[in-house]
Formats: sequence, structure tokens, C-alpha cells
Amino acid sequence: MFCNQCEQAAKGIGCQTIGVCGKTPDVAALQDLLIHSMKGLALVAAEGRRVGLVDADTDRFTLKAVFSTLTNVDFDPQRFVALIEEAETRKESLKGKVAAKGGKTSFSGEPDPSAIKKILNKIFGSAPALADFTRDPSAVLEDFGVTHLIAEGEKVGWPVGDEANADINSLKQILTYGLKGLAAYGDHASILGREDDALAGFVYEALAATLRRDIGLDEMVGLCLKCGEVNIRAMELLDDGNTGTYGHPVPTEVPLGVRKGKAILVSGHDLKDLDLLLKQTEGKGIQVYTHGEMLPCHGYPELKKYSHFYGHYGTAWQNQAKEFDAFPGAILMTTNCIQKPRETYNDRIFTTGLVGWPGVTHIDEAKDFTPVIEMALACDGFPEDLAAKTVMTGFARNAVLGVADKIIEAVKGGDIRRFFLVGGCDGAKPGRNYYTELVEEIPGDCVILTLACGKFRFFDKDLGDIGGIPRLLDVGQCNDAFSAVKIAMALADAFECGVNDLPLSFVLSWYEQKAVVILLSLFSLGIRDIRLGPTLPAFITPNVLNVLVENFNVMPITTVADDLKAMLG
Repeated sequence: MFCNQCEQAAKGIGCQTIGVCGKTPDVAALQDLLIHSMKGLALVAAEGRRVGLVDADTDRFTLKAVFSTLTNVDFDPQRFVALIEEAETRKESLKGKVAAKGGKTSFSGEPDPSAIKKILNKIFGSAPALADFTRDPSAVLEDFGVTHLIAEGEKVGWPVGDEANADINSLKQILTYGLKGLAAYGDHASILGREDDALAGFVYEALAATLRRDIGLDEMVGLCLKCGEVNIRAMELLDDGNTGTYGHPVPTEVPLGVRKGKAILVSGHDLKDLDLLLKQTEGKGIQVYTHGEMLPCHGYPELKKYSHFYGHYGTAWQNQAKEFDAFPGAILMTTNCIQKPRETYNDRIFTTGLVGWPGVTHIDEAKDFTPVIEMALACDGFPEDLAAKTVMTGFARNAVLGVADKIIEAVKGGDIRRFFLVGGCDGAKPGRNYYTELVEEIPGDCVILTLACGKFRFFDKDLGDIGGIPRLLDVGQCNDAFSAVKIAMALADAFECGVNDLPLSFVLSWYEQKAVVILLSLFSLGIRDIRLGPTLPAFITPNVLNVLVENFNVMPITTVADDLKAMLG
């Protein structure tokens, strides 16, 4: 295997024996094969659009399939086999529809599906339905020939050591990883009924472009920036889905303590899953807590109304093993961020949506959370109330812009010197204490906006306020970068200047592919002078980095003292 798509890539190069995330070589190969199959499907779907054929169901499948390969989403090989089979089946079906409209069905550079088809026929011709597998996954792989699919997947990963095309391959990787983040936000929005077929249309265009050998650097850079632009639309759709369904977030005090009694912990990102769980647990004597990026859910009015939706437990995704182990109830994982469960809580953790881990009970699309509820009732729960400090969330764009006049007055009066956006992904790799130290050292006349799980380095610090405006404003989840951008653009309009002319500094941390596409989105808006860390992506070559430096002055973080001096200068 070779995987370098996350910030924690082994030795800063790539994981080659097992993923730092826990991904096995088998799963890595199946993910590569799925993306390979999706490129073939993309060629056909793009041609379909050229002749006026848009298949909404295939569009939804495409977003789900690409999203499923994002870091810390799905580790279950059986589910990838099913996705590969569906990709190949949809491609053949779509070819027939395209041909009927006069479109072409063979393409230069098209992946050869013959070997994959033979293997899939062997698997599905002699095996029971995948959902019926109850034996050890490794035995299933041996018995039904999925090892042959894995072998095919090992042939189609990114070429390592291809120095002649290193820069083009680097841009193709940036684009592919950006598409994974875009697909995630598009899928989240689709779940809430917000769709735009332009999202899948671009995914087809971009995946097809990665197959081209004649594509140049300028065209690839353009596609990467377009990926960021399209992602802004995806985040806008998701924002509309979240706020249109659950109301605009309002500033909310969230307890970090616990209540006596039975408990369920919800992690991931999905508001709808949380809402459904809250409905199904009403009156059952169970308290529901958030973990990780679910913290901002406490700010949404339609979620706040549940009296048994209590507080936040734990911190960021990389600490879940210890935190889940200590949690005396059931745990539900939505969307991404799962790690290998410990045996001590393997029977208490459940997955839903695209999340999967071999042997962990999965809640299907019907979203009947009865197994989660029954497990919570069977667990001990918390023996007593435990008081602790509180944190604030809910400072999305409506809340912040609602006091824009006070903010503008404070800036003009010299009370607020500068704004810092310090946010992004958290992770376990050393070097992330930089963000804690930075927030601690930022002067008291500055305001800090934050979002995503990077905030757990400092989310519980009391930084005070400036004229009633809290110095630490939690904008929300990673997708709420949309809110942060809207805040920045509104302030720029108020001061009659560009975003780059505002007293605003971006200091971002990254881990996975949602962060990649958000960075591309910021670039597409022309935002410059972004500081990025704790390390630069392993898939960016020196020449590609030079392009980003020349056009956007993106720079790696250095020391807190030096960076602060430069930003405040």
C-alpha cells in the first residue's frame, strides 16, 4: 500500500505497511480500486451530461462512494466490495442510456474493467449477500476471491517514484483529495434534501481529468481552484440544510460535566442522525452527549429544545479510544472520525451512514437506533452528577453579524486590534501544541474565531471579552468555514476593502481531505497569507508549493513568537 492523503502520513512521506489511521493494506487497495472504478463511471457520466442525460441517483451514489474513501470513514472491506460492484454495474447501465442518446461509450484512457468484472462475477455468483456475512472478514476475503480485487487495487494506486510526472501527479492528488472533501459536504447536504447537480457534474469532470496524460500544469491548477469554488457551493447547501432544518445557531453555554443516569455519546458530524436519536430517546431516561465536532450542535434551536440533550463529553477524534473507554454508555459514530475500537467498548459502539468498522454493529438507512438505546439502558451510566466548567458555542455568521455594528465600532475605536481565524483539524502528531500556545499568546485586544476540531486544543480557555464580545468565538464545524468566510466578506464590505486588507490572519491546521478542499476554497476566493501546519502535505512537490507561495503566499507555521510578530506587525 501507499497512502499519503492525511497529515500524519508515516515519516512525512506515506504509509506503506499499515495506515497511521488504522487502515489495512487490504482496505487501502479496495479504496484505490473504488476510486479507479469511479473514474471509469465519471467518463460515462460526463458524456451523459454532454448529451443531456443527468442521473440524480448516480450523482448521489458518486458522492457517497468518493466520500467513503476519506480518512477515518470506512474500514470495512466487505462494504467496499459492494461499492465497487455498484460502481461497475451503474457504469454499464449508464453506457446503455448514453448510447441511446447518441453519446459515445468508449474513451481514451478508460480503465479496463474486464479483470474487475470477472472477479465480481466470481464473488457475487457464488456468495450469499454481503449483508449476510457473519464470519471473520479475512475468511470471507479468502473464500470468495476478494483477495483478487485487492490485487487489482494494488495496481491502480498513485505511482510512487514517477519523477518525470511528479508535479502533475501532485496536482492530481490535490484534486482527488479535494474531491473527497467536496463529496463529503455534498453528501451531508443531500441527506438534508439540499442538492445541486453541478456538484456531481464537477466530480465527473475532475475525476476524468485525472486519467489524462496530456493535461498541463496550468489546467490542473485551474481544476484544483475550481474544486474549491464548487466546494463553496457544497458548504452553502449544507449550511442551508442545517440552518433551514434546525435554525440558525445562537450563542449557547454547554456544560462539560455529566448528569446521573444512562447515557449515549454521539460523535462525527451529522445533525440529522443526532436529531433522530434525540427523538427516539425522549422519555427513556437517557442523557445524550456530544463528542468531537458535534459540539456546535448545542447551538441549533431545534436541537436545543430536547431536555435530555445535555452537554459535551471529551475532546477531538484522536483521543476517542481513552474517552470512549471511560464513557459508561453507548456510543454512536456518524460520518467520519472513527478509530479502531478497543475491546473494552467494542460492543458499545455503533456506526451509521458511511462509517464502518469490521465487527461493529451498523445502523442501516432506516435509522432505527433501538440497538443503541438498548445498549445504553443496559450500561451502568453515570453514578452521579458531576459539575464542571462550561464552554460557549453557536457563533455562526448570523450570531456574529448580529453584533457587527459593535464589532465595527470596536475596530474603529481601537478596542479590537486584529482578528485571528485559528481552526481546522486536530490530530495526534507532535507539533499541534503550537495552536494552544498561539491562542494563549494572542494579545488581549484581539478576537479569535475558531472552527472544526482543532479548537479542542483551547476551547475551554477563559479568554474574556472585549466590550461584551467574547474573545473566543466558536463558529462551528469544519463545514462552517462557509460561515467564517461570510463573516469576513461582510466585514470587508463594511470597511470597504478586500478580505486580504482586513486586520485578519488565518492560521490553519489540517489533517484530512475536508481540510484540503477548504484550503482550495479559500484559494479560489483569492485569500492570501494563510499559515498552515503542523506540517505541509506530503503530496505537494516543491514546484507545486512554489506555485501556491507565488500566487497565495501560503506559508508553513514556524514559531509562535515569530509568527505572531509577523501577523501583528
